[in-house]
Amino acid sequence: MKVLNKLVLATVLACGSLPLSFANQLTGDPKLACEAIMCLSTGSRPSECNPSISRFFSIQHNKWSDTLRDRIDFLNQCPTVSQNGDMQKLASDAANGAGRCDAATLNSTNISMFDADAGTYSVNATMPGYCTAYVQNKYTDLSKTTPVYVGLPERKGYWVEPAQYNQALIEYNARIAAEDTAKNNNGN
Repeated sequence: MKVLNKLVLATVLACGSLPLSFANQLTGDPKLACEAIMCLSTGSRPSECNPSISRFFSIQHNKWSDTLRDRIDFLNQCPTVSQNGDMQKLASDAANGAGRCDAATLNSTNISMFDADAGTYSVNATMPGYCTAYVQNKYTDLSKTTPVYVGLPERKGYWVEPAQYNQALIEYNARIAAEDTAKNNNGN
C-alpha cells in the first residue's frame, strides 16, 4: 500500500498543484479516484489497486452513456483532474476505454459486415477510436497489455492478449494453410 500511496502522491503533485499536506489528506472517493486514474494508466496493477478499480467498475447503468458520465464524474473527484486539462483527457480516455479494450471485448464488439452478399462478418483489425485514445494517451503505459491482431479480417482474424500472440499466430497460420489445402484439393 505504501508503494501505491507514494505513486498517487507523486501523480497528484506532478500533474496538479496541490500542497503536500493536502495530498496526504485525501480520503474516500477523492482518494479512490486518484488511485483509479493511476491504476487505469498501467497494464501491471499492484494488488493495492483493487479497491479503487472495484469502485470504478462498480459504476454501471443500463445505458452506456450514463455509465460513462458517472465514471468520469467519479474520476473527476481527484483534485488534480479538475485542475489539469491533460488529466481531464486521461480521465475521459480511461473512462471510455478501461474494460472495453481487451481482446475478448474487441472480438465480440468490434465487428463489421465483411461480405454483404454472403452475410459474413469479421472482427475489425483496427481498434475503435476510444481504445486508441486510451492506450496512446501520453499518461498511460499499456503497451504490455494492449491486444494484438492476428491474421486478416477476411480470413477470420482476431485479437489476442500480447502473451498469447506467438501461439495464436502459429495456430492461425496452420488453420489458413489447412483451409488453402482443402480449397486446392477441392478444385476451387
